[in-house]
Amino acid sequence: METSRTLGVLGGMGPLASAHFMMRLTQLTPATRDQEHIPAVLWSDPRVPDRTRGKLEGGADPLPFLLRGVRGLKAAGCGAIAIPCNTAHGWYEAMAAEGLPILHIVDAAADQMAQIAPTGTIGLMATAATLRMRLYQDRLEARGWTCITPDDEEMASHVSPAIARVKANDVAGAYAPLAEIATRLAARGARAVVLGCTEIPLGIQAGPYETLPVSLVDSIDALALAAIAWARPAS
Repeated sequence: METSRTLGVLGGMGPLASAHFMMRLTQLTPATRDQEHIPAVLWSDPRVPDRTRGKLEGGADPLPFLLRGVRGLKAAGCGAIAIPCNTAHGWYEAMAAEGLPILHIVDAAADQMAQIAPTGTIGLMATAATLRMRLYQDRLEARGWTCITPDDEEMASHVSPAIARVKANDVAGAYAPLAEIATRLAARGARAVVLGCTEIPLGIQAGPYETLPVSLVDSIDALALAAIAWARPAS
């Protein structure tokens, strides 16, 4: 069996985001029957230590768990890996050193942003660790955008608690605080906002996100589209 275009999905961070990624990968794939969909292997290990605590608070190192997942997907015959967790990309280089291509979620989101707001100021919502590591800011600014982010108070009062609500399966409760921050970023001049944590799209989509005064880039959908492009390269 041809396995070079079998996608590996390194998930469990969190489990709901991984499951949603698999659903969106399926829904966004242009297919009319089972056999036209993308072969994929999901490695969902929620035991991976918290990535934000690992980076910012001296918590347990998630890298050994991440590498075990990468190696498991490689052994399963996957040709590339998608990781539906933004903060985990703080260990991107160490995982990529295992020799299997990893589709970078920030690059995928940037490609989608280029279709919505090719230039100018854009907003970014993400975990505290993703922001502190500048996983998005450096790559997006290199492509010409100016990034604005929630301030420390907004992270502590709105964004971080909303992410925790999604992880606790209170998706509906995450909508209002996330929508408030997206609205504030728009008021500060953001032409569009990147939802740069894979829990954030789930919370935003639990409410009337279509009424928000700004366009959104969903990092889950962006990664799914990048995976589809990898699995079905243009001839």
